[in-house]
Amino acid sequence: MPVISVRVSDELKKKMDRHRYVNWSEIIRKEIEKVIERLESRNLAEALLLNEKIRKKSATDTTEIIREWRDKRYGKGRS
Repeated sequence: MPVISVRVSDELKKKMDRHRYVNWSEIIRKEIEKVIERLESRNLAEALLLNEKIRKKSATDTTEIIREWRDKRYGKGRS
């Protein structure tokens, strides 16, 4: 398992030392996991919203636009 370092103030370290029975590494690990979960779920939510916006834009009926371009391309509708 990789090791990372975390800097804390002297005051915080003294307070942590008063509670040596606490597994500070485990607490930090769990908090990092929580942050990662929030970030990933937010990214998923943003992706879903973006997908919904794109889907709504493409839900417009493009049949008329396509017909108009085809008519222009093939010369239909000209007098």
